[in-house]
Formats: sequence, structure tokens, C-alpha cells
Amino acid sequence: MIHYMTTQGIGNAWVANELRIVTRAGIPVRLHALRGSGRRLFSSEWAADMDRSTRVLYPIRPLAMVVSLLLAPMLFGARFLTAMANALFGQRENNRTRVASLGHLLAAIHWARGLRRDPVTHIHSQWIHSGGTVAMYGAWLLGVPFSFTGHATDLFRDRCALRDKIRRARFIICISEFHRRFFLEQGARPEQLHVAYCGIDVDRMAPRNTPRRDGPFHILSTGRLVEKKGFEHLIDACAILTRRGRDFRCTIGGSGELRESLEERIRLQGLSDRVRVTGEELRQEDIPAFMHTGDAYVLACVWARDGDVDGLPQMTMEAMACGLPAVTTRLVGNPDLVIHEQTGLLVSPGNAEELADAIQRLMDDPVLAERLAKAGREWIRERFDIERCLEPLISQFRRVLADASQEAIPAATAGAGAEGTS
Repeated sequence: MIHYMTTQGIGNAWVANELRIVTRAGIPVRLHALRGSGRRLFSSEWAADMDRSTRVLYPIRPLAMVVSLLLAPMLFGARFLTAMANALFGQRENNRTRVASLGHLLAAIHWARGLRRDPVTHIHSQWIHSGGTVAMYGAWLLGVPFSFTGHATDLFRDRCALRDKIRRARFIICISEFHRRFFLEQGARPEQLHVAYCGIDVDRMAPRNTPRRDGPFHILSTGRLVEKKGFEHLIDACAILTRRGRDFRCTIGGSGELRESLEERIRLQGLSDRVRVTGEELRQEDIPAFMHTGDAYVLACVWARDGDVDGLPQMTMEAMACGLPAVTTRLVGNPDLVIHEQTGLLVSPGNAEELADAIQRLMDDPVLAERLAKAGREWIRERFDIERCLEPLISQFRRVLADASQEAIPAATAGAGAEGTS
């Protein structure tokens, strides 16, 4: 059994899609989450069943935590001592992450105590900050292999015990070539690393089959309303296009903490009749219809001041699969997705003038826009279809399960031999 740790269960679209494909491939998976998620991005019965069966770790009752800690030396023996020594004295990024590691070890002790009742072959963590630390220590205590997928926030803003996780990982899933190079720089062995893009269900994201309606050029952008998405730079680019006399409208689909400040930025630049923030998160089944209203998709990703950044934005993939020409920034995994002048247009992060120039090119040159849209969709179909993207992960899971079966055969044979001589 593969035990799969996440931060918030299937509240993330990528996690839900990944688990759907992995379980369909016959891999036995049990989903765990640090916390429950109030997000409902899917309406399918499968998603509802998976959500109901997710084991949520937090909150842990204080008495239960004390009991788990008292039992840990007996339950886990020397592995408990070495894990505790690692949390207290191992290499850490700073004192804050050392304290966090100790807290995550305590949570892992309680989690692993419960897992002893289950068949546990392998533990995989999607994201490697808090959930990844709990998963690493849980695998350590239980004496089973561990692996992880690294994304963005977990690597660049909330990094914790990264080098320990790399050393202990049986394999590491990289969501882009940028991530593969990053892990090599952090000390990973080449044979540990497997590139598996965060793909999408391309067949669900078909282009619109009706002609474009007359009217202003419609720019779309989507995502949580947070700094790393670069929406403020898109708004500034819209102001530049307005000053150039361009006729367009722009819809930003999403919700989040920056909604009020973005709407204020729109108002101050006199764009209220052109630029709109929906304030609502898109459900997966609503994405194609939303994309079909647009003429171009723009995601102006930047490094946030707190170190956060997008790894490989799925919404850009979904827009390209729906037949929209895409404009994004030269950042992290974006160049794997958008090849400049071939499958879309790339601009410098934080440069509103350059962003406006790229959007204007699509407005002024329908032939270019159509060429990039067609090539972009084919590129997504060829390289980013989720079933193809997950082949490396499924292959590694099958190898882990096969190795565990092979190890079990000698143990069973030895047990049978002992019975025969008694």
C-alpha cells in the first residue's frame, strides 16, 4: 500500500487528478492530509468518496499526543532515537525550521503509531514542506521508503530540512526541468530524479467549436489572488494598452487575499469598465466554458517578496489546451510549457511594458495568435497530458511494490521452514 501525504487532501485539483490516474492504474493508495480542506473543486462521486476516506492528521488531541510519545521508544526502538537526534541536531535552514522539524516529528510519531495497523509499503508526499517533513519522519519511524514531489512554495518559501529529505528519498518527482536542475544543485543524485510534469486531462479542455463573437479583444487570467500570480502587472499592462488606444476587456478569475487591493488598482487607473476580478474560484468543470470566452490567456508570474513563486501553473496548460494563445513569464517551469515564439510568448517577470507589447502583438496579428494557439494546444497534448505525465510516478510506485513483494517472499519461506523444523 502506498500512503500518500498531502497538505489538504483533494482540495487541490492536481492532487485529485493525480490520484484518480494512479488508482486507475491499479496502484493501491491511501490518502492522508495534514488538515481537512473546505474547497470543493470537483463534483464527481469519485472525488467525494476520496474526500470522505482521507485520513486527516490535525488537530491531534494533547492526551493522544502524550500517549504516542511515551510509547514511541517501545514501538519504534532505535529509529525513534535517530529521528529525534536528526530533528534536534541535523542540518537545518534556520532555528525556525529546527523548531518546525521537532513539531513535525511529534506529529509523525502519532501518525506512524496509527499506521502500524495498516500495510505500509511506501510513503509519498505531494509537496515537501510541513507534510513532507511529517512523511519523511513517518517513513523513518516505520522503516519504509519515502519519496516526494516538490513544487514551489515548499521549495522556495517554506523550505524545511530539504537536504535531509533529498538524502532519504528513494526517488524524487520533478515537475519541470528547472526543478530537476534545482535538486541536482541541492545534492540529489541523478538517478533519484524523474521529471513528471503536472499534466492535465487534455480531452476535457477542448477548444471552442464556434466562431469568435464580434467585440473587444478579451484577455483572460486566472488563479488565487496572491502576489506571485503577478496580477498587478497585468493590470498595469492593461493601463498601458488603454493609453495606446486599444479596445479590449480583461477578466481575472479567482479569489484571494489581494482582491480588494487589485480592485482598487483597477479603479485608480480608470480601468473599471475594462478589467474585472470575478472574486470566485473556478471549479474544474467550469474551466473550459470560461476559457472559451477569451482571445488570449495571460499569467504574469513573479517571485513574491516572501520567496513564493509558481512552479508550473496548470491554468496556463488548461488555457493552451482550450486553444488560447498564452503569454507568461520566464520563470521556473514556464519555459518548459511556453516555448517563446513557438507555443506562446514569454516576457520578463514584473515588466508591464513588455507584457503589454506581447498582448498587443496578439491583438494586432491574428495569424500569429492562431499559429501560437494551435502549436500550444498540440504541445500540451503531446507533452502535458496527465496520463503520460504520470507514467514516471506510476512506474516508480510499481517498482516499490514489486521490491516489497520480492522481499516478502524470502521472509515467508524462512517462516515456513522454521515451522517445518519445530
